[in-house]
Amino acid sequence: MVEGPLQIGIAGTGRMGAAVGARLLDRGHAVKVWNRTAEKTRSLAAAGATVAATPRELSTAVDCIITMLTDAAAIDATYQGESGLLAGNVRGKLFIDMSTVRPEVEAALAAKVREKGAALIECPVGGTVGPAKEGKLFGFVGGDAGDVARAKPVLDELCRRVEHVGAVGAGASMKLAINLPLLVYYQALGEALSLCRSLDIAPDRLIDIFADTSGGPNMLKVRGPAIATARALECYDAAARDGLGASDATMLPAHWLREGSR
Repeated sequence: MVEGPLQIGIAGTGRMGAAVGARLLDRGHAVKVWNRTAEKTRSLAAAGATVAATPRELSTAVDCIITMLTDAAAIDATYQGESGLLAGNVRGKLFIDMSTVRPEVEAALAAKVREKGAALIECPVGGTVGPAKEGKLFGFVGGDAGDVARAKPVLDELCRRVEHVGAVGAGASMKLAINLPLLVYYQALGEALSLCRSLDIAPDRLIDIFADTSGGPNMLKVRGPAIATARALECYDAAARDGLGASDATMLPAHWLREGSR
């Protein structure tokens, strides 16, 4: 539990960043936000957040800055440059990066933050928008013990469980490890669903059956509705039309990746 409101900045207000911001506002904290696409800050502004014109303005106005960005390129663009988070005087400030990126990206970022006299911990999270709004994420934290202790009051507002798993980079490794079985499961689920294509069962009912059996992990109970959509079935139909109907299902991810890169 945090004693008193905090001044918190959030850079990156996509779906998850906006949910984190909403949670912090709901808990009574003063929140200042920035996003490359300004319209994505509007819902938080309407809820009481202030909006910074640049990342530099954001980082100089608060003591703790949360970043939740798409990838390494977005991290570089947000932290670096004359209007980036590290452009102003950030000495003594605490950065919490909640992006899901490779461990080496986090380690390199932490080094750049240290050069500015500030501290960074990483905390990629398990959970989606709903748990983020309810403070029920799972945080995989990497960083120095002292910096993690500084961040803990903020993380406790957002996470049902916070695990300090090592130095910066360890959190990213843990998040990637957690995601790997899901990737394998999704592939297996695709193969399993292919066995049901000839059955006259609606997609939402089919996924509900899976979710209530030993063939459905916890994740399926939460994410099932997102899978049981017409669009998901269209992907399989498109693959079949492209000549993969008789192919082993292990060919599908490579096919979708190839199609998505065009």
